[in-house]
Amino acid sequence: MKCTLFPWNLAVYAGMKQGIVMANGHTWKQQRRFGLMTLRKLGLGKSVLESQIQEEARCMVEQFTAERGEAFDPIFILEHAVSNIISAVVYGHRFPIDDDTFQELIRSNHYITENLSSPWARIYDAFPWLMKRIPGPHQTAFRHMNYLNEYAKNEIKIHKENISSGEPQDVIDHYLAQIKKCRNETDSTFDEENLMAVIIDFFGAGIETTGVSMLWGLLYMVAYPHIQEKVQKELDTVLDGNPLYYEDRKRLPYTNAVIHEILRFGNISAVGIPRTCIKDLKVRNYFLQKHTMVLANLHSVLYDPKYWKTPKQFNPQNFLDRGGNFLMNEAFMPFSAGSRVCLGEQLARFQLFIFFSTLMQSFSFRLPEGETEVNTQYRYKLTLQPHPFKICAIPRL
Repeated sequence: MKCTLFPWNLAVYAGMKQGIVMANGHTWKQQRRFGLMTLRKLGLGKSVLESQIQEEARCMVEQFTAERGEAFDPIFILEHAVSNIISAVVYGHRFPIDDDTFQELIRSNHYITENLSSPWARIYDAFPWLMKRIPGPHQTAFRHMNYLNEYAKNEIKIHKENISSGEPQDVIDHYLAQIKKCRNETDSTFDEENLMAVIIDFFGAGIETTGVSMLWGLLYMVAYPHIQEKVQKELDTVLDGNPLYYEDRKRLPYTNAVIHEILRFGNISAVGIPRTCIKDLKVRNYFLQKHTMVLANLHSVLYDPKYWKTPKQFNPQNFLDRGGNFLMNEAFMPFSAGSRVCLGEQLARFQLFIFFSTLMQSFSFRLPEGETEVNTQYRYKLTLQPHPFKICAIPRL
């Protein structure tokens, strides 16, 4: 069975229980409600945000083209595209790929997520009072976390200095307005500490999940070239060179099925975010006390032979009926389920569809010359990730 170490370490590293991901109770309710409402206000599901994703996809194509068909590791370009969408939502701007600040932000985020599943992180969970006083990679993680926090603080400062009477343009603008609106409410959890935590949540969760899913997608297309060809044929036939929109997924059943199969088969988290029982309860023959931590085994659902035609094989037919029409499966829950379902699910769906389809329109992907085998085994990190790989992106005429 797939397994991964659980992301409660993030709260330990960050030294906080604010924000959305690691918060509970009243704080979580207020912060999550704010996150959902703000994403809608900023255009999630509308043309405003979609156009930003399309523009980022165009920039990504330019960066892939610059590799001139030579072997390269796609992770940095993918992370740049995904993080720029998050940056536009949170900060109101994007970064050039060669920006030093951007590169340090990516490095910091990457180092933290890489090391949250390390033995050092587990030891820290058990002995935080001791680990704070001894050297090790966890101290480097603290420094990277401080860098992320300091950048967030600076952005908040800039937004406060440039605040206007017009419509808020990003998450920080909306949050500062919410702080002002709720300043006389005794039960308000809106303050700058929670704002910083929300910013870290958006970046940590958004970049890691969508970026890794895109990596799996490219790897599977190299591993299964016949599937890649079918995706390209459908895109060419249906779109005929026209611009790509999220709404087009309804006319692209095979491409849509492939993307869903990437999320199912390459599920990046065997378990979701930890939950806590709010009261004593009995689940089948097990008694769970109030405050018991519960982890949902997402892997068991995404690979359940009762629900999938070929649960242990990469097969887009898992999402197609006999007529080739897209068919959603009730066991498809890579974003988890319930009240703590992934806040950014809809944003991730937009990005994955437009990014993946744009790349398939623009390039054919293959192994570097001389390589014949594709390693589709996962490695254990905060998420389940592919092993580092290089590919060649051949422009399609």
